[in-house]
Amino acid sequence: MDSFSYKGISDGKYVEGDIEALNQEEASHKLKEQKVIITNLVKSKKKKGKDEEKAKGKKGGGFSFGKKKVKVEEILIFSKQFATMVKAGLPILEVLSMLRDQLESPAIKEVIEDIRKSLEGGVTLSKCFEKYPQYFDNVYVNLIKAGEASGKLDVFLMKIVDSLEKKEKIKKKIKGALMYPSIMFSVAIIVSAFMLVKVVPVFAKMYDGMGIALPKPTAVIMSMSDFLRGTGGMVLLFGGVGGFFLFRYLTTKNAAIQYRWHKQVLKMPVFGDMILKSLLARISLILGNLSAAGVNLLESLEIAKSVSNNVVVTEALENVKKGVFSGDTLTKLFLKEPLFPPTFSQLISVGEQTGQLDEMFGSVAMYYEEEFDNSVDNMSSLIEPIMIVFMGIMIGGLMIAMYSPIFNVGALIG
Repeated sequence: MDSFSYKGISDGKYVEGDIEALNQEEASHKLKEQKVIITNLVKSKKKKGKDEEKAKGKKGGGFSFGKKKVKVEEILIFSKQFATMVKAGLPILEVLSMLRDQLESPAIKEVIEDIRKSLEGGVTLSKCFEKYPQYFDNVYVNLIKAGEASGKLDVFLMKIVDSLEKKEKIKKKIKGALMYPSIMFSVAIIVSAFMLVKVVPVFAKMYDGMGIALPKPTAVIMSMSDFLRGTGGMVLLFGGVGGFFLFRYLTTKNAAIQYRWHKQVLKMPVFGDMILKSLLARISLILGNLSAAGVNLLESLEIAKSVSNNVVVTEALENVKKGVFSGDTLTKLFLKEPLFPPTFSQLISVGEQTGQLDEMFGSVAMYYEEEFDNSVDNMSSLIEPIMIVFMGIMIGGLMIAMYSPIFNVGALIG
């Protein structure tokens, strides 16, 4: 038999040692039976001197962070490949080395290399990922911790991938739903502004030469054209840009205004309901995964707060978290918060009664994902005709107002 040196994680602690086996596959199988998550597994060789190890440690510590930011898509690809390779039974250090060489982005390569070096230096996997909160959030790190503690890292890595994929799906759905009306509205504004600045003055000169009385709608449009072509246009442009940045500043820095704005967002027709359903689906999925991972309820609620960028939803979850201390059931606590629909609380109630809260949270997430998809489809079919009518009224009304004096002259001649 050959002797193999291994490094790994067992019960959330970093372990290393030697094991005898016929080959590397048998050694890997034996370690898996002992619930050891393998980070490195090689045939025993002469141990390196302490000085060499120290030098290696210093080299890893001198890591310089990447200048470019890692994209969300790159994190998703890395997580998916990482989970698949770990599930196949490959040692984690080997997996990280392979991914470092395979992925194209220099930024993600540097992050992976630093994680690999930290892991090789004896730091637990969750701590390695915890160094990058801008890329790997609390949910990501806590699920890895659960995988380390249970010896089922591959299972929890797949949960992470599932969570990231659903998060990105919701984001893309919202962006896709808003894209069409945004483009149509922008086109209508640009065309109208072009006509007011370039086309209307031509008509104005023509009507001045004719010396006819202008209908009120035409006179209003002429005045708008004069306003835009003069200093008023610049004032409007800079005022609009300044107002936008002021609004952004107040809704991010002023807590009271931010709260009112976020509350109004959730009350918006069609859009508010769609955004709330996407948040409920995301929160339910996170709570279900953390519950399955054995994370206590208070900590799960605290982590779930971080996935919402709406302060009204965050405050509601904070109230539920505080209520847990008083001994109330989750069903009662969610019912007290008007933000959460009765359906949400009823489904949670079933999970509490059956003792399968993690599974019920998963069912709630699926339910609200379907509701969200339906809302997006309904909104898309509703917005298209509304935007067509809007463009027709805006541009068509402008054209009719400009040609109406000519029609009046024709009627008088006739």
